[in-house]
Amino acid sequence: MAILDLISSLYVPIILFGILIVYLLSGIKIIRPVNRMVVETLGKFTRVQKSGITIVVPILQKSLIVNITDRLVDVQRQEVITKDNLNCIVDAQIYYKVGDTNEEVKNAVYVTNNFQLQIVQLAKTTLRNVIGDNMFKDVNSNRAKLNVEIFQTMSLETKDWGVRMVRVELKEIVPPTDVQDTMNQVIKAENEKQAAIDIANATETRADGEKRAKIKHAEGIKQSLILSAEGKAQAIERIAQAEATQIQLINEAAEKYFVGNAKDLKKLEVTQKSLENNSKIVLTEKGISPTLVLNETKDTVIPTTKIIEEKKDN
Repeated sequence: MAILDLISSLYVPIILFGILIVYLLSGIKIIRPVNRMVVETLGKFTRVQKSGITIVVPILQKSLIVNITDRLVDVQRQEVITKDNLNCIVDAQIYYKVGDTNEEVKNAVYVTNNFQLQIVQLAKTTLRNVIGDNMFKDVNSNRAKLNVEIFQTMSLETKDWGVRMVRVELKEIVPPTDVQDTMNQVIKAENEKQAAIDIANATETRADGEKRAKIKHAEGIKQSLILSAEGKAQAIERIAQAEATQIQLINEAAEKYFVGNAKDLKKLEVTQKSLENNSKIVLTEKGISPTLVLNETKDTVIPTTKIIEEKKDN
């Protein structure tokens, strides 16, 4: 009986101790790096706890987990009226996150009732306002500019929510069917115009190249003819000089070794033999004094006496 009484007397404290242990263990919280914990004591904000292990007193304290990673809001497709009164369908995505500072985490919990829902409604309103202030052609061609405007507007509106805007993307802008057909025709016309301009430029460039090639070819022919004429003239002059020198030597030999008519006859024979291919002998009043005649024109008559005198002067 004594043992049973002892056990029964210890049973209640053991149970109470076990309850106390469970109570204390239930207050141990492990916070992941992607979360922050807001701790309240008796309904009053106490602290913001970062990642790691912390203890929250059960019943007396309450904890709220706030995720600080990037979040995606897919704004539902909606109809928006542009500045030029065109109805277009707009689809967008909003990326945001709760800031990781204690103040931002606290504001995300206490400033807004439900920031996740409110961010969606704010995105829809901002889209309508920003796009409504622009012409449709600007909306369709300047998406990057609109993304920046929407981002800046939403960042300004949510600065006290503890929320940071990360990125805004306009996924799709669908104009009315008739407007789309008109735009396609305009784009096609612009492409055809550009193609025509490119063809014209290419044709002009090819024509200019052909013109330059012809000019170069003509200049080459001209230069070739000039060089050929100069070469022929130099050749004629040298031949004439050589034949004149030959005649001079013949005359000198005739003067030295022949007399009278024999001398004149020898001059004639030798001169005729040396020039019989393409020249003639002209008899002058002074007797046989050969004159070199080339091609029988005034410009090509080269008197051998003149050449002989020039040789003596040199």
